[in-house]
Amino acid sequence: MFVSTNACLVPSSFWLTGIPGLQSLHIWLSIPFSSMYLVAVVGNVTILAVIKVERSLHQPMYFFLCMLAVIDLVLSTSTMPKLLAIFWFGAHNIDLDACLTQMFFIHCFATVESGIFLAMAFDRYVAICDPLRHTLVLTHAAVCRLGLAALLRGVLYIGPLPLMIRLRLPLYRTQIIAHSYCEHMAIVTLACGDTTVNNLYGMGIGFLVLILDSLAITASYVMIFRAVMGLATPEARLKTLGTCSSHICAILVFYIPIAVSSLTHRFGHHVPPHIHILLANFYLLIPPILNPVVYAVRTKQIRERLLHILKAGTQPK
Repeated sequence: MFVSTNACLVPSSFWLTGIPGLQSLHIWLSIPFSSMYLVAVVGNVTILAVIKVERSLHQPMYFFLCMLAVIDLVLSTSTMPKLLAIFWFGAHNIDLDACLTQMFFIHCFATVESGIFLAMAFDRYVAICDPLRHTLVLTHAAVCRLGLAALLRGVLYIGPLPLMIRLRLPLYRTQIIAHSYCEHMAIVTLACGDTTVNNLYGMGIGFLVLILDSLAITASYVMIFRAVMGLATPEARLKTLGTCSSHICAILVFYIPIAVSSLTHRFGHHVPPHIHILLANFYLLIPPILNPVVYAVRTKQIRERLLHILKAGTQPK
């Protein structure tokens, strides 16, 4: 319901379009999206179960991987059920508070995931550059503190966004959000009031999270590569780098879709709207799908445990 104030409106709900320009294909689009969501849920739940069962995986690197799996489940579940409801049932309407809650979860846990990648880079740095102190520095308590710090940072950074929209932007030109979920800029661009503060805060958070985190991760890997290059034999170098390969792949899977989506949104003015929205959905779906695959393929202990479970399940009783 809307209350009109001259040309602007005071909304109690918004209308999500889904994929603009592809509304006639929504039922067909639901097939790949629901399949990808199912793969993401099964993959991350499997990773959590394997690490819980396999005691040899109760190490800092795999505890961080569990945190990634939980975050990926939250991110994909924050968007996909609503998107599938739009595709299947035409449930475009979303309450204002539910919209702001969805926006908070999406941006908060994307920020938390970036923080966990930074913590994982620190873990790899200590493990390779100062291996004798690794078990002393990365204790279970330290891992928990790093995970909690990443969560608190996400809440502190993103918490003001819905509050600023609620308190500073009560009036909107339209209730229609040309998006499949409640994204910060998609809401702010509909507002009638001055959005300068909201825009600057959003860009500042993007800089703090994506730019500074990626620079810190890059710096840690520069030091790691310098330490690796100092090893005596090529075999030792390859073996040491192999312990980082899964993490590097996961970082690329996370940051590249975000970078492509952000650049397309900022500078791709001639890109069709449905491409923008599809990219925005893919950057929330691709990491939850690929992270379990990357770690299952690249991590010997996880791979062997999965094979053992599969063999046990196929043996006749």
